Amino acid sequence: MREFSSEYLTHTRRGLWADSRAALKPLSLEDRTRILDVGAGTGEFAQVLDAESPGDVICLDLDSELLSIAHSETGLSTIIGDATQLPIRSDAVDLVTCQALLSNLPNPIDILQTFTHVSCALVAAVEPDNAAVSVSSTVKTEADIERQAREAYIAGVQTDVALGDRLTAAFDEAGLNNILHRRHYHHRTTEPPYDDTALTAAARKAHGTALRNHYTELRRELSPDAYDTLRRDWRAMGRAVIDQIRNKTYRRTEIIPFDVVVGRVPSTGQ
Repeated sequence: MREFSSEYLTHTRRGLWADSRAALKPLSLEDRTRILDVGAGTGEFAQVLDAESPGDVICLDLDSELLSIAHSETGLSTIIGDATQLPIRSDAVDLVTCQALLSNLPNPIDILQTFTHVSCALVAAVEPDNAAVSVSSTVKTEADIERQAREAYIAGVQTDVALGDRLTAAFDEAGLNNILHRRHYHHRTTEPPYDDTALTAAARKAHGTALRNHYTELRRELSPDAYDTLRRDWRAMGRAVIDQIRNKTYRRTEIIPFDVVVGRVPSTGQ
C-alpha cells in the first residue's frame, strides 16, 4: 500500500468538493444512518459526508497520526484499521465509502468485497482517473513535461492509479448490484495572488522534488538517460514557473476527473 503525508493529502484533496457535490447524489447521503469512511486520512472527505448526511460518520485509517489530525479537524469518531481486514462487525453500517483509496491498493476488487461484509446497504468509491488529467499553463513547457512524467509514473507504479474509468467494472466483479456512476471534475487553479501552497509547489518543481520522490516508479519505465533528461527539463520548467510568479504572470489550471461509483450490497431489502 502506498503511504502519503498529511501535507500531500491536504494539498491533493483541498477543495475537491467545494464547487459541486452533485456527483455524490447516488450515495443517498440524506438517508444514511451510519457511514464508514475507509482510508479517511486527514478527514477531508469525511467532513463532506458529515455535512451532507444526518447519520454518524466514522473515519477509519491504518495511520494513527493521520487519524489524529482527522479527529482534531472534524471531531468525528475514528478507528485504526486495515482496509483489507475491517475491524467492524457485519452489517454495522449502511454505507462504506472511500476516496482515492482503491487506486493505491493492489487488489481493489478484494477491498470492495470486504466492504460488502460490513455494509447492510451501499458501497461507494471516489477514484481519480489520473490518465485523463489535463493541464494548461502560462509556462509553455509545463503541460507537456508533466504529461511525460505522469505517463511514465502510471506505467511504473504497481497499483492502478488510473482506475477511475474502470471502477464500474470493478464494482460489478465484486458482486455489487444496481451500480450507478457519476463523474466529478476537480479544477485546481493557480493565479495571483499566490498563496503559500502555490509558492511551495513552485519551489518543489525547481528542485525536482516530485521526480525524486517517485524515482523508483519512474525508473521502472525510463532509462537512466531518459530520467535525467526529464529531471533536467522538469527543473528548468520549475525555474520558469518561479520567474513568472515573481512577475505575477503565472497561471495554471489542472483538471482531474474523479469517478464516483455506488453499488448495492446483494440480498438487502433496503
